Amino acid sequence: QLQLVESGGGLVQPGGSLRLSCAASGFTLDWYTIGWFRQAPGKEREGVSCISSSGGSTNYADSVKGRFTISRDNAKNTVYLQMNSLKPEDTAVYYCAAARVVVTTLLGSYYDYWGQGTQVTVSS
Repeated sequence: QLQLVESGGGLVQPGGSLRLSCAASGFTLDWYTIGWFRQAPGKEREGVSCISSSGGSTNYADSVKGRFTISRDNAKNTVYLQMNSLKPEDTAVYYCAAARVVVTTLLGSYYDYWGQGTQVTVSS
């Protein structure tokens, strides 16, 4: 069974950091572009960041550039999202997704497999 599982979410104060992980089971992530998306209550899903299968290309939403860093460890079949300088507006459920495309796109329609999400809450 193909599955993506996110972890690492939680409650953090503004200015704090979290590292999210996306682990795959049932398939290898080597051939997939992996994206992170988020959805806040009452808002549409937003593409946050993505990384190519080789890790050589990344893409970030303007809202997180300079604060978030995506990386992958294909040996561990895991992708990470390091989130620094967190703001209350980063509060959302964060999802990882896998796409068999070569472009680093933040369009969710390109992604084939999705995780269940992990909650990130930024609040004092």
